[in-house]
Amino acid sequence: MKIKDARAVVTGGASGLGNAVARHLVAHGGRVALLDVQEASGQRAAAELGPSASFVKCDVTSEAEVNAAMEHARARMAGVNLLVNCAGVVGAGRVLGRSGPMAGEFFAQVVHINLVGTFLCDKAAAAIMQHNSPGEDGERGVLIHTSSVAAFEGQIGQAAYSATKAGVMGMTLPIARELAMFGIRCVAIAPGIFHTPMMAGMSQEVQDSLARQVPFPARLGKPEEFAQLVATVFELPMLNGTTIRLDGAIRMQPR
Repeated sequence: MKIKDARAVVTGGASGLGNAVARHLVAHGGRVALLDVQEASGQRAAAELGPSASFVKCDVTSEAEVNAAMEHARARMAGVNLLVNCAGVVGAGRVLGRSGPMAGEFFAQVVHINLVGTFLCDKAAAAIMQHNSPGEDGERGVLIHTSSVAAFEGQIGQAAYSATKAGVMGMTLPIARELAMFGIRCVAIAPGIFHTPMMAGMSQEVQDSLARQVPFPARLGKPEEFAQLVATVFELPMLNGTTIRLDGAIRMQPR
């Protein structure tokens, strides 16, 4: 498959990594549907991308909303052959914090958004992709998960976040194996420290300190680099059932 033929659904597409993916796909001739809970910024992002993009307000924790949004995308683009799961929350918090133990409800919420939300989008997209006409090698579509280096080296305060990112990584292979019969691939990308809106809200001193921790290149990752890897995964059929670290060789310390 080629990027110009992409009919992509990008969750969390209003900003950050998801928006970078959408911009990259449209710039190379693809079509995208942005899914996000941020309605104003989502509408604005779609308008900036032009007629090849659309926006659907969607809470990925709602199975009904996900199914409706995916159907809307299918109808508007005459199909879906790429899903990029970028919706998520950081969910930072200590197990034993200053105000007491972490609330189970907080942990569950992070899991519901980052992990269950990814699964709900996966199955809704796959249900559509299975009906695509097979291309070379019988391929019909690609599901991409956004994991994190926190899945490998979770830091203090990342118990909930790391659990979800490890979960996203962990379900990549079994999903790839199961959907192989339909010609649908599944790959996870585990980015390191990237310059996202959340990072931009930190002081320059903090940003510089984080950048120095990256062996090479000694800087924050660019969202465009994440988007480039998404494009490579989409176009390279042998990439399947694996997790790719995109991190400049960083290995996170405990704090």
